[in-house]
Amino acid sequence: MTISEDALHKIVAWEDRKLADDVSLISGQHVMARDVNTRGEGVAYLTGPADFPHGTINQTKFTTRPTKMCQAGDILLTVKGSGAGSLVRADQQYCISRQLMAIRPRNWDARFLYYSLQQNSASIKEASAGLIPGLSRSDILDQLLPIPSASEEQRSIAAALQDSDDLIATIERLIAKKQAIKQGMMQQLLTGRSRLPGFGSRWAPVRLGDAGGTFGGLTGKSKDDFGNGSAVFVTFMEVMAGARLRGKRLERVNVGPAERQNRVLKGDVLFNGSSETPEELALAAVVDYNPSPRTYLNSFCFGYRLKRDDQIDPTYLAHFFRSSQGRDLVSVLAQGATRYNIAKTKLLQVAPILPPIEEQRAVVSVLSDVEAEMSVLDARLSKARAIKTGMMQQLLTGRTRLPVEAAS
Repeated sequence: MTISEDALHKIVAWEDRKLADDVSLISGQHVMARDVNTRGEGVAYLTGPADFPHGTINQTKFTTRPTKMCQAGDILLTVKGSGAGSLVRADQQYCISRQLMAIRPRNWDARFLYYSLQQNSASIKEASAGLIPGLSRSDILDQLLPIPSASEEQRSIAAALQDSDDLIATIERLIAKKQAIKQGMMQQLLTGRSRLPGFGSRWAPVRLGDAGGTFGGLTGKSKDDFGNGSAVFVTFMEVMAGARLRGKRLERVNVGPAERQNRVLKGDVLFNGSSETPEELALAAVVDYNPSPRTYLNSFCFGYRLKRDDQIDPTYLAHFFRSSQGRDLVSVLAQGATRYNIAKTKLLQVAPILPPIEEQRAVVSVLSDVEAEMSVLDARLSKARAIKTGMMQQLLTGRTRLPVEAAS
């Protein structure tokens, strides 16, 4: 395949252009609350970034009095509030609120412009900074973006990045499917509705206080003790993240040699002791690695340590407290109004109905197989996202060029 001189000339030319030169801006409208419904009556209505939290529109509202409309392919930009600067492409016609503006390209390829705005989102967010975050029309229209003059090159770059997005979306769907499968398996296996082959023994209640005991997190620490020192602690967010804790979010803390602090050991089950909602209270995470001898727990969580290993498998217990049954037990123990807490003494009185230890371990093995598949997919997703980031840095700045043919 050869490239004509005309196409070669077009490939060479990149320039910084103001958005004002090539786009139209459509402001949103104020819609009265009484004119908004969730029954599907009227025109689909977008209020702001809450309708596209992950870059995909999840529209659930409608209005019977639309005036300001965007079109499929328009780029919706949040211009008011803490989400100012966030972007999404409209997949259909919408009525948009005053929190949004629609950017409609006149001369640029719409997909190229969307990716270019994503790549330059830092400068847009910088323009929105202030006591009351927001973007004016001039803040948007004055934005300078590098762009190839050849529309064919714009389309080629957009197509390459779209392929990358499609791959990411495919992997995300696979992860969601595996997660749903795991949740279904937990619902069946942790309740006894389904039994693994070879197991039929009767389940029995096991009081947590009889099988183990609790311990607290760090005490007597000031803010100056954190961020330095030779000891580490398990963070609140890692306890919340999942049923298996592998020490990937440890942070530094200064703990003196004479201090009496509770160490974290492999097999400990860690719980968050407070949360803003009862649903997030006492989410369990088993310590699934060998911590260093100077690993401790943050002060907002507490640990549970088994005295014996013939009644409860700690990984099974962590999964149990993240299942619907475990959540039901915790909700009864939650105390508070604006913030919810759970007493360690109350948790020790809980007696979940559990299968024999051999069946618990078999259930853990089955769930581990699904988790291993999800870990592989998570790694693929991280790699795909990193590749896309690199592509954007190269293709949207002209550092790397794609060959294009002259339009016929």
